[in-house]
Amino acid sequence: MSVLAYNLGAVALAVAAALALHGAGMFVLRRLAARTPGSSDDLFVAHATKPARWIAIGMALAAVRRFLTLSDDADALWTLLAGLIVPLLIGWLAIAMLRALGKSIELTADISVADNLTARRRRTRSAILVRIGVFAIGFVTICLMLLSIPSIRNIGVTLMASAGLAGLAVGAAAQPLLKNLIAGMQMAFTEPIRLDDVVIIEGQWGRIEEIRLTYVVVALWDERRLVVPVSRFLEAPFENWTRHSSHLLGSAFLWLDPAADIERLRARAETVVRKNPRWDGRAFALQVTDTKPDAIEVRILATARDAGDAFDLRADIREAMLVFIRAEMPEALPRTRALIERAALSSA
Repeated sequence: MSVLAYNLGAVALAVAAALALHGAGMFVLRRLAARTPGSSDDLFVAHATKPARWIAIGMALAAVRRFLTLSDDADALWTLLAGLIVPLLIGWLAIAMLRALGKSIELTADISVADNLTARRRRTRSAILVRIGVFAIGFVTICLMLLSIPSIRNIGVTLMASAGLAGLAVGAAAQPLLKNLIAGMQMAFTEPIRLDDVVIIEGQWGRIEEIRLTYVVVALWDERRLVVPVSRFLEAPFENWTRHSSHLLGSAFLWLDPAADIERLRARAETVVRKNPRWDGRAFALQVTDTKPDAIEVRILATARDAGDAFDLRADIREAMLVFIRAEMPEALPRTRALIERAALSSA
């Protein structure tokens, strides 16, 4: 048997054994995960399957190396590839486990419930920290791969030892990127916004759909997407309607004649609000909040459980009150008055 045939046979046998052991191990892990009530462990097994398969192959090749007959050049190439592939596989597995952890947190943090403040906080923090972890693992993996190459080992050492200095050196050129990257890390702990928060930013109403390391995606009410740098939420004012709770106080304004019967309007508005299913029952009020020479401003306040219901409730109140005023209180609509002096009339 030739040396080449022997080497190929040994490698093939080692790979087959590794695949068999991997398949058996994954089968056992899947069965164990299926017996547990939660699905988090299933996520970890699913994410670990592919990286673990290639790690098993790598370990088998490392074990069979001592039984192979290789030339000096082939041995050097084998060592070089092993130095590159092993850190890559370990980094792949670490990233897969980190992403599985993030998805398991998403499963336990249900944001579809009414009181979802805690769930949104957990999802936001885990999403940002997972992305930071992926970035860090990728950076360390690249450095370890460079360390395995003798000719450029100094580059890997320099990258790891002076990562902070390198960041300062390129700070002038990459200032926006670094600024938003640092802001993203800060946001994970200060939490000015969370996933599914309702915000008013740049004059737009929308919900926080995604929080990345350097930018935030806001889903606007008309299905557009507003992409905002992370630093914008730390440096400039914006409205967060769901900072502590999703409950909101909505207001509807009417401009009416100064002679309008306010008590009758208040009774009608209370009936309209109480019959509306979007009202959460916490508060209602009708007040005259401003006066003008020809009209008064009437504000109707009503509470709702979230921003969407508050918007629809305000529209329902306006429509119902306008129908009532037009049909039963037309005298409450603003009118233009003219003052005519008696002297002028008598002289005429």
